[in-house]
Amino acid sequence: MHTLGPGNTLFHCRILMEQLDDAGRADFDVPEYESNPDFSTDYLFGKARGQMFGIMTYLDTDGQEKTAKAFSGQYNGYWEIPGWVPPVINADEFYTLTTDTEQEIKQLGRELAKHPSKSPLHVELSTKRKKLSQSLMREIHSIYTVHNFRGETSPMPDIIYGSKGIPTGTGDCCAPKLLNFAARKGYTPLGIAEFFYGLENRSATRSHKMFYPSCTDKCGLILGYMLCGL
Repeated sequence: MHTLGPGNTLFHCRILMEQLDDAGRADFDVPEYESNPDFSTDYLFGKARGQMFGIMTYLDTDGQEKTAKAFSGQYNGYWEIPGWVPPVINADEFYTLTTDTEQEIKQLGRELAKHPSKSPLHVELSTKRKKLSQSLMREIHSIYTVHNFRGETSPMPDIIYGSKGIPTGTGDCCAPKLLNFAARKGYTPLGIAEFFYGLENRSATRSHKMFYPSCTDKCGLILGYMLCGL
């Protein structure tokens, strides 16, 4: 078992909340004239229904204490925003791998809508779409290269804790992004805290500006490996 507490990150998280409030956009590290409308925080109070954000304090290779910030998953369809740590996955590799297959999956969905439920053709198309989706997800998981503080790297499927399948979105939360960033750079994390920002989610389990621990169903499968050596 490995743990990493919040340290003094709660203070920095509240500053981040204020920056999102004041700027009204996630790309506040670039001048307003360079900002991308897709990074507006309006997205978080609309269809996205909020998102998790996180801050990590760390010591760089010179022993200076600094902070890094991350958002969970994609922000309005984008993996990367200036000033935020990159995803664990290689974004270009992800797009190359998924573009054609996702189009095929969507086409099968449109075909499914044309046929009565439980009809032989509907069942056949549904089965084909399911197998295609499962195959794509296995391929996506295989291109996640996870680092830890022993200097080790591994494809994500090889370091999953337990014998269950890998849920969609594993490796995309704030803590894995932040730890992967630190391990790759040779930095020493001091603490991590995560909070929810935006419209309350549909299940009412996440509320605006409230702090939450890393999830057990996704992060719990990989954080043990990622914290090894720290």
